[in-house]
Amino acid sequence: MHHEQAQAARVVERVLGGATLTVALRAEEVRAAPGRGQALVQELAYGSLRHYGTLRALGARLATRPIGDAEVRALLVVALYQIRSTRAPAFAVVDRAVEAVSLLGRGPARGLVNAILRRYLRERDALEAAVLVDPVARWSHPGWWITRVQADLPRHWQDVLSAGNGRPPQSLRVNARVTTPAALLASLEEAGIAARLAGPTGLIVDEPRPVTMLPGFAEGAFAVQDLAAQLAAPLLDARDGMRVLDACAAPGGKTTHLVELADVDVLALDMDESRLARVRENIQRLGHGARRIEVRAGDAQDPAPWWDGRTFDRILADVPCTASGVVRRHPDGKWLRRESDVAAFAATQARILDALWPLLAAGGKLLYSTCSVFAEENERRVAGFLARHADALRETLMFPAEAAHDGGQLLPSPEGAVHNQDGFYYALLRKA
Repeated sequence: MHHEQAQAARVVERVLGGATLTVALRAEEVRAAPGRGQALVQELAYGSLRHYGTLRALGARLATRPIGDAEVRALLVVALYQIRSTRAPAFAVVDRAVEAVSLLGRGPARGLVNAILRRYLRERDALEAAVLVDPVARWSHPGWWITRVQADLPRHWQDVLSAGNGRPPQSLRVNARVTTPAALLASLEEAGIAARLAGPTGLIVDEPRPVTMLPGFAEGAFAVQDLAAQLAAPLLDARDGMRVLDACAAPGGKTTHLVELADVDVLALDMDESRLARVRENIQRLGHGARRIEVRAGDAQDPAPWWDGRTFDRILADVPCTASGVVRRHPDGKWLRRESDVAAFAATQARILDALWPLLAAGGKLLYSTCSVFAEENERRVAGFLARHADALRETLMFPAEAAHDGGQLLPSPEGAVHNQDGFYYALLRKA
């Protein structure tokens, strides 16, 4: 256990230093490690970052003076998470954490780590009550983030912040060209894998596992896609024979869903050529290689280099954003984002909308989408766009009855929700 604690501490320290969680995990070569070690490091790193606001506050209160060493601070965060949120015996966690100090090359800090963690065990209830007075510790989100969500979603802000600290489900989208939700569910149950139907084309696996271990993966029977993201293609309402632009396509979940619902011509565009490799892989695995999909590198803000002058009947603009609605899947985002990023993304989103609108045919529809819960990227972007374009009309959206939402804002779900979804936003615009 102490090896995994030390690895997780280095991962957390790297993230707090500016690295993404994916990059930090790779730096520890966790993905190549076999068996339980890899799973435990990921569990400790993800959990520590989900609850970092609380854990940091506890560590600061427990220390009699500031701890200068970043890796020791990160190790305390990891050990406190393990004590608070896992089944590992508390005293075993403490003992192994002391050993982990040496693995990190910080031997002189062994006594300090031992004393801090044992004090937490003695004074746990009082310490928890004391730190939770602070909003950052209470909600484990940055203060500016909390303020924005309170202002933007006044009826739902507490639920949104709580959901951001939860564990995401493993959500599958059934490939309608290959099988049905009921048939895939039966295959999973036959393999001893508990799952349940969710949404029009989705399933949720009760205990997440590597997707390659799930029946039907190699045959292209499903894609991994959150339930909120699964709503994009149906909302766009593409019909047979239409020409469709997926303007920010990587990694290809929405592109492949579009061709599963209708026989359409799709241009899958993304400005990052390296990310387009994932789009092509998903197209092939799901059996859509022979369908009319063109994958091309290009910037949605600047259509001139890639647009052939023919208008599209449908455009999906799943634009770059802060990803504030998916932090339960990417908890590093809470601590890597800065408030200034919101305005920067909003400016990019406005440029993309303005650039894509001339590419839409009269009577056509554009679906604007983000995985954010911030109004600056969502409702305000759409309101500003409508004010600039007199020929743009907003359509009414219909979400599944069990999908919690506030207008076009899908609310991130608590664990165990029937329609367990990330926080997405949708607005459907029709050209007069």
